[in-house]
Amino acid sequence: MSILTEENITEAVLANINAENPRIQQIVTGFIRHMHAFIREVEPTEDEWFAGIDFLTRTGQMCDDKRQEFILFSDTMGITMLTDFINHRVAEGATETTVTGPFHAKAFAAENGAIIAEGPEWERGEYTLVRGRVTDTAGNPIVGAKLDVWQSDDEGAYDVQDEKQPEINLRAIFTTDENGEYWFRTVKPSSYPIPTDGPVGELLKATGRHPMRPAHIHYLITAPGYRRLITHLFVEGDEYLESDAVFGVKDSLVVPFVKNDNLEKAGEYGFSGPFYEVEYDFALEKA
Repeated sequence: MSILTEENITEAVLANINAENPRIQQIVTGFIRHMHAFIREVEPTEDEWFAGIDFLTRTGQMCDDKRQEFILFSDTMGITMLTDFINHRVAEGATETTVTGPFHAKAFAAENGAIIAEGPEWERGEYTLVRGRVTDTAGNPIVGAKLDVWQSDDEGAYDVQDEKQPEINLRAIFTTDENGEYWFRTVKPSSYPIPTDGPVGELLKATGRHPMRPAHIHYLITAPGYRRLITHLFVEGDEYLESDAVFGVKDSLVVPFVKNDNLEKAGEYGFSGPFYEVEYDFALEKA
């Protein structure tokens, strides 16, 4: 090996990468080139470099079966959404995708029309009826599509964060009927801060950013023969739509929550007062 210098070390490292898998070769060599370019650009001190190592170490230590700090890091840096854009250049007419987020968890199957809000939020929140269809890009209904749904409560907390909520709350898996239709009852979600008690929260504060996400409902939709769809429905008018901490908002996914003050109609749906109505049809792209 020739004598290493600041100028030739990148090429020396690259010369040692000889993966049998060409994709691994491409990924690793690309990573090395960009990381070396980053170091050359910012010229970190040794203390700054070890602070970065410490940040990554503590990020890993925050991860468990209920919390994924690395996903949060990826989300807040816009990396998750960039990856999403690259991997989901959807066909015309297909519903757009967005981030999964760190709070997807186990859910049970439920009948259409079920109430998924089983905690204290049902007593204090704003009743909401969500319904629509799942179709292909030509508008034909897809029978038997699975909609894995999850959301925060009216105070912005998910069941896995909040000990006041019952286990497996505000989440369920629905199946479309013979018309491709789905519907369920819940409470209107709230905007909320992403977790800030870990390294990602420290980074947001240090860079002058807020941690808020606009109110939304998550969906993971699958059907045989179609591409899996991971997306949200965002509440129209939310103050954080233009500054989502994880850059996940797309205009096509912002929907009106329409207030219905008809108490007779509310009673038909089992609501004791006014409620919001949300209608949205999801279109899946063929695999």
